[in-house]
Amino acid sequence: MDRADRADRAEGRGAGRWDDGLIARRSAGRTAEATGAQDEAVRPVDEPYDGLPRGGTYSRELRGRLDALRELVGLSRTRLDGRTLAEAGRVLDEAAARQGLSAQHTVVAIAGATGSGKSTLFNNLAGVAISDTGLRRPTTSAPIACSWTDGAAGLLDRLGIPGRLRRRPLKLGEPDEAMRGLVLVDLPDHDSAMTAHRDQVDRVLKLVDAVIWVVDPEKYADAVLHERYLRPLAGHAEITFVVLNQVDRLPGDAADQVLDDLRRLLDEDGMALGEHGEPGATVLSLSALTGEGVGELREMLGQFVQERGAAGRRMSADVDAAAAGLRPVYVADGQRPELGERAREDFTDRLAEAVGAAAVGEAAEREWRRNAGRACGTPWLRLLRWYEARRDPMSSTESASGEAAEEEEVTARQRVEQAVRTVADEAAAGLPAPWAQAVRESAVRGAVGLPEELDALAVTAGVPHGRPPRPGWWPAAVLAQASMTLLQIYGGLWLVGQIVGALEPGLLPPFLVMLAGVVGGPVVEWSCGAAARGPARRYGQEAERRLRDAAAGSGRARVLDPVSAELLRYREVREQYVAVTGLSTTG
Repeated sequence: MDRADRADRAEGRGAGRWDDGLIARRSAGRTAEATGAQDEAVRPVDEPYDGLPRGGTYSRELRGRLDALRELVGLSRTRLDGRTLAEAGRVLDEAAARQGLSAQHTVVAIAGATGSGKSTLFNNLAGVAISDTGLRRPTTSAPIACSWTDGAAGLLDRLGIPGRLRRRPLKLGEPDEAMRGLVLVDLPDHDSAMTAHRDQVDRVLKLVDAVIWVVDPEKYADAVLHERYLRPLAGHAEITFVVLNQVDRLPGDAADQVLDDLRRLLDEDGMALGEHGEPGATVLSLSALTGEGVGELREMLGQFVQERGAAGRRMSADVDAAAAGLRPVYVADGQRPELGERAREDFTDRLAEAVGAAAVGEAAEREWRRNAGRACGTPWLRLLRWYEARRDPMSSTESASGEAAEEEEVTARQRVEQAVRTVADEAAAGLPAPWAQAVRESAVRGAVGLPEELDALAVTAGVPHGRPPRPGWWPAAVLAQASMTLLQIYGGLWLVGQIVGALEPGLLPPFLVMLAGVVGGPVVEWSCGAAARGPARRYGQEAERRLRDAAAGSGRARVLDPVSAELLRYREVREQYVAVTGLSTTG
């Protein structure tokens, strides 16, 4: 049985074996001395690689950032829509998936445009013609993988590369230790006319640890390449290689000029260049066809793979990109998100005005003074007031008061709504749009039923039922007023007795007694009124304070506390966002 037959049978047994049939067919016409193909064995794709650690590919700092991002997403699910958090969720999923796979392998994709020569470079690095090359475009229709060591099956499964498209490099003597752990993936053309090819490129680029972009002298400035890929992936510079291929086609120093122009374009894209020891993208020129510069790329690639840090740097860049995309929904604009004391006091004042706390206080004060007037006023004045009250038409009074009460109720409801809107706008000022909306919605939800609750408070917490309490001096005032009344009656009877001849004539004494009672009564009433001003004012202020506090408590429980809870939640997610970015934010 020849090698091709063995390979075909291995492929027929399923995706559990390395498919070396293509390599065997490609090398069937070569001599054994040139290729060593007769000694190459077909290996299982899932063969364990002894000593391969699983996980542990991320630094403590990166794990902390991922934990913060996970907490950030959890706190935001009920406040932000799924599309906003989709990229962050994808990064978390991919981070968990990659950490569970081999830490000793580095997956590097070779991407490029049609005719850029990426498949030729892929074959050159592998040392054997694995990927098809030719004039027919597109040549590469699906990702092809080449792994230098065993144990990469899980990584290739994650990329969705079937077993029939998994290869091994040509072995010439001792294994290439410099490339040990490398998994190289040749992608379809990113500018392919077939949408399925472009979709595969976009999908795989999100999963690999590093990318080699192959450009040629004709398409290195292509707008699609820069606008769709290089510019959005500028933050992934440390895991990016940009290779100017086909320099053998350029005469003289034209290759250096094109390479300088390529560096300029990358700089305009915002991609840092790894020059003078600075971290950034690796840019070099080569010819995959003639092999010029390929050795330098192989050396750089081998060193890059042996560092075993590409997966962590890729994930860190993904976290940076996700955080940058989320910045508009987490970073406030120029002020600290809080509900200040001034805003709280203004809200309380507006509720007190809506519930009529000042009017209740004034009514309580008038009631206290009216009660004092009833206790200390002259009997004749109280009788006159009673008579005037009896003469007033009650029906018209009730009708007018009913209309006034209805108008006041509408006005009070509008004042409550205005107070809620104002405090919500002040609390949401400067917040990112989703959190500002959440603050306003929490205030509106809390305000439902608030006017009715304030109406009930106006009845229960306003002026107490019954007469106001009397101070200790009131009995003395009542006794003095009674004495003045008795003097009037005594003087009057004395005068009547003289008139009818029952008593000796003498108008002056009874007149003076009666005058003392007549004058003394108003004097006592005025004195009581003056003495009652202070207690009446304090009584009214206490009634106003009581209703104001009750309205403030209701507004705090229904509006201010939910708004403060939303602001606290925002501060928590902002702290998590700062932990994700590793930088301080304003606002």
